[in-house]
Amino acid sequence: MDPAVIAVAFGAIFLVELPDKTFVAALVLSTRYRPFAVWVGVGLAFLVQTAIACTVGGLVTLLPHRLVEVVAAVIFLAGAILLLREAPKADAGEAETEEEFAAKATSPKSGLAAVGASFLVLFAAEWGDLSQLLTISLVGRYHDAWSVFVGAWAALLVVSGLACVAGRFLLRHLRLSTIHYVGAAVCLLLALLTAYQVVAG
Repeated sequence: MDPAVIAVAFGAIFLVELPDKTFVAALVLSTRYRPFAVWVGVGLAFLVQTAIACTVGGLVTLLPHRLVEVVAAVIFLAGAILLLREAPKADAGEAETEEEFAAKATSPKSGLAAVGASFLVLFAAEWGDLSQLLTISLVGRYHDAWSVFVGAWAALLVVSGLACVAGRFLLRHLRLSTIHYVGAAVCLLLALLTAYQVVAG
């Protein structure tokens, strides 16, 4: 495994997921169930989804190298545009997202029931998420599924852990719109680097 690829995957996924509904979902769930049970359930959901994304990314690398890089650059660019578009309304949409996930966790649960409920809520919410597309693109760009898997899953675990432990504090001191702009800048940088490789190669 390549520490540099792990670091890139961690940084990119962390910045994309921190302002995402995943953070708010984990925060809401941790107010209904024990935070550790929520973190375990959410972490297991992310484990499965990251493994699937990396597997798809590995299959993508079987395509012609130039085509893979072009597709990766397009996805990175699309991610940047999506984050920029959502940034202005991110702060206002936070309350709406909280209500959405609060409605899915109305009855108290503990132990394995809380783990299972958290797993199901996040597993259903995250399909086709930007972080999954970025994970696929990162595997395509670096041809290193294991390193991307470790970095991406670690980032998702840290984001969900922060949400469970200090979500309210972070939302009081960090504007989601600002994190959207930072994430967009990272995606744009990855798009430009990948595009440069396409042109230079």
